[in-house]
Formats: sequence, C-alpha cells, structure tokens
Amino acid sequence: MLKSKKVKVGNKYIHAFLIKLLSKNLIVLKGSKGYICCGYLNLSAAEKFKDAAVKIVKVSTIEEALKAKVWAVSSAARKLGIYKGQPVRDVLKIII
Repeated sequence: MLKSKKVKVGNKYIHAFLIKLLSKNLIVLKGSKGYICCGYLNLSAAEKFKDAAVKIVKVSTIEEALKAKVWAVSSAARKLGIYKGQPVRDVLKIII
C-alpha cells in the first residue's frame, strides 16, 4: 500500500509518502532541496550522492514523522543548517 499526501509548509507544499512494507512502514518527506527519511533508509547512500538527507526514527505514520526530531543528518543537510535534535517542522521550512 502506498499513501501519498501534500503537507502545507507556509504557502508551499512538501510531498509525504508512506509505503507499507511487510512489518513496518517506510516514510519519506520530500522537498526541493532535500528529504527526510525513516530508519529504513540509510545516510551512507545520501552521503555518496551528496543529498541533503535527514533521518528520523521511531515513526510509523506521516503524522508521527511531522512531530519527530532529527536523529541524524548528511553533510549536505548540515550545510543547509539542519542539526540533530531539530524539529521536523523546522527542517521542512529549510528543504521546501
């Protein structure tokens, strides 16, 4: 099952995706400058491709993801001013 929705950030939108896998959900919030992903995805690939990526953990819905705090960041995300512990809502304003 794939769930997709637009999340309003200011006067723009971020795309949020949830894919139900066998035991857990894969969640991605995608902006034009970067993305936020759940624990299923790793930051090693993001580093390799120089993506501005943010990892969040212990979320299983898009709504939980929006309330989460940053667990880890790629180098490119750090350059945008994103840091560990930052609220996802603040990150969305940066990656929009």
